[in-house]
Amino acid sequence: MTQAVNAFGATLTKDGVEIAEVTNIGGPGLARDTLEVTHHKSPNMWREFIKGLKDGGEVSLDLNFMPFNSTHNASLATGLLSDFSDDTAISEFVLTFPDAGGTTWTFDGIVTGFEPASPFDDKLSASVTIKVAGQPVLA
Repeated sequence: MTQAVNAFGATLTKDGVEIAEVTNIGGPGLARDTLEVTHHKSPNMWREFIKGLKDGGEVSLDLNFMPFNSTHNASLATGLLSDFSDDTAISEFVLTFPDAGGTTWTFDGIVTGFEPASPFDDKLSASVTIKVAGQPVLA
């Protein structure tokens, strides 16, 4: 029997308020630097490495863009566009997975990208990029 979890129902909140009409969430994209420590006596001429700094990466999301929605707009502090425009805003985001345990990934983030799309034959949408600042906590 499979242990897979249906992703439908995942949510992302910003400062405790659920972001409206999210259609896709990707990330965070964790990464870790490596530091080369190769030297003239490295065994059999193989490069050697040690672990370096960790990076929380980015979270990407797509949404049905509603320009006047409080979680999307630039006029209210709860809006993603407001965070993008504010030079000091770092918000707390919580990604909640729809598994039986209600697993969450909590992180501070900076909105670094907001790209609306308005095709003539489809819905108004937007793609958002959030840079993770510090350590994301999986619980």
